[in-house]
Amino acid sequence: MYVVTGATGALGRLAVKELLDRVPADQVAAVVRDKDKAADLAALGVELRLADYGDPASLRAAFAAGDRVLFISGNEVGQRPAQHQAVVDAAKEAGVGLLAYTSILGGPAADFGLARDHQYTEQAILDSGVPYVFLRNGWYSEVYTQNLGQFLEQGAILGSAGDGRVASAARADYAAAAVAVLTGEGHENKAYELSGDVAWSFDEFAAELSRQAGKEITYRAVPPEQQREVLAGAGVPEPMIAFLQDIDGAIARGLLAGRTGELSRLIGRPTTPLADSIAAALRA
Repeated sequence: MYVVTGATGALGRLAVKELLDRVPADQVAAVVRDKDKAADLAALGVELRLADYGDPASLRAAFAAGDRVLFISGNEVGQRPAQHQAVVDAAKEAGVGLLAYTSILGGPAADFGLARDHQYTEQAILDSGVPYVFLRNGWYSEVYTQNLGQFLEQGAILGSAGDGRVASAARADYAAAAVAVLTGEGHENKAYELSGDVAWSFDEFAAELSRQAGKEITYRAVPPEQQREVLAGAGVPEPMIAFLQDIDGAIARGLLAGRTGELSRLIGRPTTPLADSIAAALRA
């Protein structure tokens, strides 16, 4: 069986859809916390397995011997090490055939806060002895295009990333790569550094958004201290401010600009251009 964890999330749903384009539905299982939210997947013939990363006992029913599993990282920052360890333990106990984990671009070399949980998980998987693939995903274009309404309302994009660049790709590109690995051969015990074909600057992002929206949008590059003041004044919680500044700092240091070409090679086509992602978000 091909198994997708976190299957009702944005990346998980795309991965299930991609799998259904490649293999029969009776070969696909979705690990979900809420079966009601996955009713549409069940209607397509996908097997639903109820489990929660935070409930280790429930994970015993998530996997079976020989399963090829796409392990999508959890979204509860701070709780992920324990949750991910529980997933790895369950996968090992079940005897899965492959555990493909959605990690972060740079892997052990990434020095920003968001990377730590992924680094812990990679090591846990290595220690488990389970056949693995590390899908070290770069930034999703949707991280920024989901905020177009805010950018258009304010007429500006505020950040402390300076002239740093982001080699982003569409979430669907990363899902396609994950499924290519899951259904293909020769990927065991490898790590792929996945990112978009083009690294763009925030000035370029603002210019493309301006062109498509017909409204002038500028990028306001500010020092971290000023960014913090503005965000705090807007009521943004301190943990979110720290997170945003951590990411902007990583971008400023060039850690999300790497382009290896591995993503486009895995999916057999160029990655989705930023302009296309902006257009899709504007239509939505």
